[in-house]
Amino acid sequence: MKSKNIYIIRHGETDFNKQKRVQGRGVDSDLNALGRQQAALFFEAYKNVPFEKVYTSSLKRTMQSVQGFIEMGLPFEKLSGFDEISWGSHEGLPYDELRHELYLAGLAEWGKGNLEHRVGGGDTPIEVCERQRLAMDQVLAGEEENILIATHGRAMRIQLCWMMGLPLSRSEDFPHANLCLYQLRYSGGKYEIVKSADVSHLSDLKVMPGE
Repeated sequence: MKSKNIYIIRHGETDFNKQKRVQGRGVDSDLNALGRQQAALFFEAYKNVPFEKVYTSSLKRTMQSVQGFIEMGLPFEKLSGFDEISWGSHEGLPYDELRHELYLAGLAEWGKGNLEHRVGGGDTPIEVCERQRLAMDQVLAGEEENILIATHGRAMRIQLCWMMGLPLSRSEDFPHANLCLYQLRYSGGKYEIVKSADVSHLSDLKVMPGE
């Protein structure tokens, strides 16, 4: 199997992010104005990387985050295995202190190794990992050497855990921000992180009115 350069980004900002509303696999939101600007800046910084294929989740906020590359004519594919975790009954709801406490309690359970715990009756980290592994098997089976993947925050953390051979309880080890980049090298069946949560491409970001 060929060695591969894998660039993984989190999608740009949505109004759900801005408003701290719960946004998981069941919420198919659009990028907001700031998110579109983030996507444009990432495209400007990386448009000359010889990407051969772009993968996104099935949710439009990831596709919108790589729209510039798709418009260049690069082959792209949606894989639901890269979808965000489901937060179950919490999805789409506004910020609430009690709900946030349940979310934090869920993270604590995962951190203790209780990976069967469900926040709001949604997905477990194990379920997310299983579908990600199937998606990555498909990615790695291709001939492409330079690959761009657009995914989601919690999904990204889970994916980086198993890629680096860490238990899923360590997902909080991997920080993220909207339109951040993790660049990895895949060779000999192992992944190596080259860039971690990089946002240097957003240095010219202009804060929108009201931000």
